[in-house]
Amino acid sequence: MLDNHDISDILTHYAKLYELHAGNPFKVKATAAAAYNIKKIGEPLATMDQEQLLKVPQLGKSLAPKVYEIIQRGSFADLDALIEATPQGVQDIMRIKGLGPKKVELLWKTVGITSIPELLDACRENRLVEAKGFGFKTQAQILSDIEFKFSNEGKFHWAKLSPIVEQLEKLLSESSEVKQYEVVGDFRRFSEIVESIDVLLVSDDLQLVSEELSGSGFELIDCDDTHYILKYAEAVTVHLYMTSYERWGNDLLEKTAKPEHLTLINYNSDSGDFEDEESLYQSLNLPYILPELREGLNELQHLDKQSDLIAYKDLKGVVHNHSTYSDGLHTLEEMAKHAKGMGLEYLGICDHSQTAFYANGLKPERVLEQMKEIDSLNEKLAPFKILKGIESDILNDGSLDYTPDILGLFDMVVASVHSNLGMDMEKANQRLKVAIENPFTSILGHPTGRLLLLRTGYPIDHRYIIDTCVANGVAIELNAHPYRLDLDWRWIDYAVNKGALISINPDAHQKEGLSDMQYGVNVARKGYLTAKDCLNAKSLAEFLAWLQIKKQTSA
Repeated sequence: MLDNHDISDILTHYAKLYELHAGNPFKVKATAAAAYNIKKIGEPLATMDQEQLLKVPQLGKSLAPKVYEIIQRGSFADLDALIEATPQGVQDIMRIKGLGPKKVELLWKTVGITSIPELLDACRENRLVEAKGFGFKTQAQILSDIEFKFSNEGKFHWAKLSPIVEQLEKLLSESSEVKQYEVVGDFRRFSEIVESIDVLLVSDDLQLVSEELSGSGFELIDCDDTHYILKYAEAVTVHLYMTSYERWGNDLLEKTAKPEHLTLINYNSDSGDFEDEESLYQSLNLPYILPELREGLNELQHLDKQSDLIAYKDLKGVVHNHSTYSDGLHTLEEMAKHAKGMGLEYLGICDHSQTAFYANGLKPERVLEQMKEIDSLNEKLAPFKILKGIESDILNDGSLDYTPDILGLFDMVVASVHSNLGMDMEKANQRLKVAIENPFTSILGHPTGRLLLLRTGYPIDHRYIIDTCVANGVAIELNAHPYRLDLDWRWIDYAVNKGALISINPDAHQKEGLSDMQYGVNVARKGYLTAKDCLNAKSLAEFLAWLQIKKQTSA
């Protein structure tokens, strides 16, 4: 079933193709705006009928029928006509970051480029520098973006594959042909990016298993006696590996761990058969090592931490969230009640600051208006507490987005970069350093600004930035949105050893997004984070005490 993001992507593609073919500018903007806004709708559009879709304010009478058609068959008539009129290669070019319809039209109709390979050749041969609106810098960026796109083909966010895995597990659990199974590989290790869904199973007949799965969208691509390769929705690769009860432990380890982990633990596949992983590790004089830690890095140095790794149940509050005051979908009260209903003790509301005009950032008068509502809600919802926060843009010179008298009103400030992302490391380090050293900064938000599979983020010297945070008593965000997961988990161990606190923040723009903290917990465990080193694993009293100490030391 298509989710709201899938529907948004289809409408965005339509808006770009429509603009490419000189469509009505007003209609282009209206469609693009609707595509952006429906990402924030909490209820799945795919569950609605035509009458319900007509009542969705983000759609209206013109787009509701198109969305209904998308739900039914994945496209709609107007889009079909534009696709028919546009070479596939040109459509591929449109999906390259930074190339809007106007530039694509010039490349297609003036320069005569109709495919990504042709565009790649043009960049490498410096044939774009003379074209209007291009130049050496733009050409170099296009080349970099093409290479980035190619390197990420066939890769998916862990969260994107999670519902497919759930569906697959349900099918396997109901199959009379499957005696035992386990999802393995990158997914079992909580890798932030997953290239395929790998399943180990015990069965007498893989062919019958694949035939059962084919009725639910899993198409057989290739096979041999013990390995079947399927495709789901013509996009996601699924590997089915057959094993025996006797070798279950061996194959479970081999199909889950990175090769570097197997080398690290001196594993030899021929050293015996094991029915479970516990006895296999025991034969190597090792305790059982959790699947998410089997990376071949420094897991053997942290064996004593395994029982203390952060768990979702350890989180006492949720920090860095947005409401309808800026670009969130739900009201402040709705966000707070949902957090309270999750059993949490506090909610940090951190709407966008005034410079973020694109996100309806808060001018000082609206800051005061929100704080007044927070006071009222805190009386109503006690002992649950809403903390008065802001996600302040880090401006180009590193300064924060309000004057000191306004910044001093907040309980906490999450400082984040949202603009001028094309920095070199020297500029990025300096910009972040100034923000971190600002006495009002409580937490450094998504430190590199990366969007997994979409952009790499600006380069930073992680050690320098982490050390600067520690020196200034600033916590570091692990942004738990599955497209960010920034701070990268590979730096958590270093940060904690230096004395940093990590805050697992969902950056939620709707109440359902509060649960994204689970994705942050998953990768935090890979970085050996424990509850004592997690800021929002503190109780409300402990969190308030930390904020008070931060303010006192910064005064």
